[in-house]
Amino acid sequence: MNYTFQFGPLVAYLPQLLNGLWLTLVLSFLGIFGGFMIGVACAVASTLPSRLPRFLVRCYVEVMRNTPLLVQIFVIFFGLPNIGIRMSPMNSVLIALMLNNGGYIAEIVRGGIQSTHRSQFEAAESLGLSYFQTLRFVILPPALEKVFSPVVSQCVLLMLSTSLVSAIGVEDLTGAAMIASSETFRTMEVYLVIAAIYVSLNFVFRALLNAAGLIIFTRSRRTLLRRT
Repeated sequence: MNYTFQFGPLVAYLPQLLNGLWLTLVLSFLGIFGGFMIGVACAVASTLPSRLPRFLVRCYVEVMRNTPLLVQIFVIFFGLPNIGIRMSPMNSVLIALMLNNGGYIAEIVRGGIQSTHRSQFEAAESLGLSYFQTLRFVILPPALEKVFSPVVSQCVLLMLSTSLVSAIGVEDLTGAAMIASSETFRTMEVYLVIAAIYVSLNFVFRALLNAAGLIIFTRSRRTLLRRT
């Protein structure tokens, strides 16, 4: 079986692939940021004394973690219009990515908070700090630092999961690759290039997130030392 690789036909689709790459980056960064905010908020809510917020967060987390992201995208884009809520494909996938990422981040951060020794809560309470002040200044910074590695892995997984958005016509990197493949019939070449790009993005995202974490947590420790 002889196969001759021909990457030349892909040159004409380079602008389209670059546009798809840019959209993938935009979706990834917004999904990571929005999901992180949702996840931290839900993790904090899951530690509240009241049962209602804990129950609601648990329901949300279980739904997000036990249903495929593609199904979540379909529910938002195809299902919500049946009850009068219509959104563009871009907004639909963005909301789905944020909610999905938020569910996983919430569980990761909750584990970090619950691993904190009870004595830290008691020490903060003896200083007159409120529950939310204790979380903000005493519990969350070390808890987030402790679970930062799995958070980074989840964010990288979200970036790779953006390839699913092409299922509803969003022309991200994978969507642009599908068009190039169908028009050039060079399927092997197209997806080898796309795979190489995703692998490169993996390393870039990990490096950027780890660098950001190092800067943030170093500053947080310095600020804490000044206050003490």
